[in-house]
Amino acid sequence: ILELHQGRDVQAVAAKHYERKADTGVTFLIKGSKDNGKTVAMRADIDALPIIEANDVSYKSKNEGVMHACGHDVHTASLLGAVKILNQLKDQFEGTIKVIFQPGEEKLPGGASLLIKEGILENPQPARILGQHVMPLIEAGKVGFRKGMYMASADEIYFTVKGKGGHAAMPENLVDPVLITSHIIVALQQIISRNSSPKIPSVLSFGRVEALGATNVIPNEVKVQGTFRTYDEEWRTEAHQRMVKMAEGIAESMGATCEFNVMKGYPHLKNHPEYTEDNIEAAKAYLGEENVVELDLWLAGEDFAYYSQEIDACFYRLGTRNEEKGIVSGVHTPTFDIDESSLKIGMGLFAWLTIAELGK
Repeated sequence: ILELHQGRDVQAVAAKHYERKADTGVTFLIKGSKDNGKTVAMRADIDALPIIEANDVSYKSKNEGVMHACGHDVHTASLLGAVKILNQLKDQFEGTIKVIFQPGEEKLPGGASLLIKEGILENPQPARILGQHVMPLIEAGKVGFRKGMYMASADEIYFTVKGKGGHAAMPENLVDPVLITSHIIVALQQIISRNSSPKIPSVLSFGRVEALGATNVIPNEVKVQGTFRTYDEEWRTEAHQRMVKMAEGIAESMGATCEFNVMKGYPHLKNHPEYTEDNIEAAKAYLGEENVVELDLWLAGEDFAYYSQEIDACFYRLGTRNEEKGIVSGVHTPTFDIDESSLKIGMGLFAWLTIAELGK
């Protein structure tokens, strides 16, 4: 982060417009030859993950226990490169570019939400915002776009069922939280299959069930953790309410209690249809039609979604895969890496799309 703040390219461009945001974030303006009243924003996330890197490369993480396993170093480098390009071309375009290096994407409440609260979308207010993210499923040299709904909201589910434990051979004297929890987990899926519209993709999954009993011991309580993801904010709120009511009701009907907590995460990410279509056409002009692909719905979460709830947004994918070089690992793994040829596209396309938008 210190290197980013002190970087020559950033300091040369930022000058009078440099601001620190959310402790480690950076924002500044690039002003074109003329102020035509139009401002567009470019955003890159900069945070790493608590993963020990297993790659043996010259650019391996220097900080033990953390690495850029989600490509945020690529995003940062791409935006830095785009900044250098745009600064060299500023006499050839009109308008203002707001550059955002954003911290905290990987951790709730999300750096984007913090920056918005600090006024990142004000003074000047950008009409549109562009974001880029690596995708190791796409071959290097290609990029991907999707209009409309793209990434899901992501909420964390925590609940504890409290009963009365004891010897497994005497269930008549107990309130078995294991049995009650199993009923709750199965019943909650009914919310997805019967209360959710089939037109709205939704997923409810539980990845941790902790009972701490034994073959002959029924515990006093069971703790469960899971995730709920969807693409509609009204349904999201309704689903939360239904889950709490159902879990508490089942537990009460069976003589137990249930403490149910929903930790609300990022909203769903929606790409503005017209803005995204414009970027698709511009990307085809830059890379060739064969190198621009359509993305499927992606139920992972991303805090760029907060921007997409406020202004026109486009979040696209940068292909980084190269099977011949063995660069195939997914994000959030110790062996995640990229084909470095994708960096040139990451920088150039970022700048190209921004200039194209200002020129409309």
